Amino acid sequence: MQKAKDAGQTIVHAMSIDVEDYFHVAAFAKTIKPSQWDNMPSRVVNNTHRLLDIFERKGIKSTFFVLGWVAEREPDLVKRIASQGHEIASHGYSHQLIYSQSQSVFREETYKSKAILEDIIQQPVLGYRAASYSITKKSLWALDILSELGFTWDSSIFPIYHDNYGIPDTPTHPYQIKLKTGKTLTEFPITTANALGLSIPAAGGGYFRQFPYFVFKKLFHMASNNGTSPKIFYLHPWELDPDQPRFENASWFSRFRHYTNLDKCEARLERLIDDFQFSTMSDSLTSFEQRETFTNIDSGLIKLV
Repeated sequence: MQKAKDAGQTIVHAMSIDVEDYFHVAAFAKTIKPSQWDNMPSRVVNNTHRLLDIFERKGIKSTFFVLGWVAEREPDLVKRIASQGHEIASHGYSHQLIYSQSQSVFREETYKSKAILEDIIQQPVLGYRAASYSITKKSLWALDILSELGFTWDSSIFPIYHDNYGIPDTPTHPYQIKLKTGKTLTEFPITTANALGLSIPAAGGGYFRQFPYFVFKKLFHMASNNGTSPKIFYLHPWELDPDQPRFENASWFSRFRHYTNLDKCEARLERLIDDFQFSTMSDSLTSFEQRETFTNIDSGLIKLV
């Protein structure tokens, strides 16, 4: 197991799961509309149970970013996640791109999803992750709304260039964003590795399935400054499900992103858990804070990078 120690403390990376179904993904937004979701055969419960069983067997805790649409229909799933000691966070309500929403719709949906989760688990929900990492330069206003609604930390900013998301040149380690209100919001950015001067995604999801495992493992270790700084890994329940229904009318690129190596993902996940130490997002942030001081960045400056 790759671990690094500083002052007798072990690096704790963040294991995170975005709890959504296969038909929620942005890659298929042009193929299936939200109005059709209720008619689709849901597989999120069984797939999430598989993840819970893996984590129980491996003895780790994770943060589950639960989509409000899922929580509303499957409250027992949320209760099981919480009862097994995992952290519950919000993934919004309808899995729409934030920069495609109005501020009022975003506020309404985010409040709704937070309230649903808190009613189910009877605990505050303090963490948030946007659908498809859609807090970008076009939607930085969402950070102020998150703070207004009682969130204290976010994990939505991906410091890369991408066709659908990303804010390049933002910090690659946890930092605090000073908002217009004077409050601060802790940001735990999605993992990237610097290789040959390029910023390469090394956080999970499709990148985890598409890269050979030894390449991803090396990138994740590099991203953590050779095992000295906590990083995020993320996955979706549907990524362990090669038997899910397939949308053959979607574009070839969307199908490539979504379906590549689904049959290999579960075994790779178990290897990753054996190779690194993982816990919840909050535990990982604590691990970081014990080593380093959070950098403070004014939200207005992010627009200039």
